[in-house]
Amino acid sequence: QVQLVESGGGLVQAGDSLRLSCVASDRTFSTYAMAWFRQAPGKEREFVAEINWSGRTTSYANSVKGRFAISRDNAKNTVYLQMNSLKPEDTAVYYCAARDSPSLIWGQGTQVTVSS
Repeated sequence: QVQLVESGGGLVQAGDSLRLSCVASDRTFSTYAMAWFRQAPGKEREFVAEINWSGRTTSYANSVKGRFAISRDNAKNTVYLQMNSLKPEDTAVYYCAARDSPSLIWGQGTQVTVSS
């Protein structure tokens, strides 16, 4: 089973940008649709963005549409989440996931904190 490791989180101010990365352990990565989710303290984990195996199709939660961009590099077994115009309400642990239908394979998460 593929393993996923996220990185790129941190503490930023409102309006700043961050790019998260998620590296997969093997080349089966290119066969998976990949997604980013997030979980804020005291809240349920929620969908953020998804990209299909080829990178040609993406979808976003309404709350991040126009600010976040998901992309992937199958040669590097990596999926990215570019986050612009960050808001305090974007503060959460961000998880990448591989869609192994009907299941999801999760990474360990990376903390993003946006101060006002």
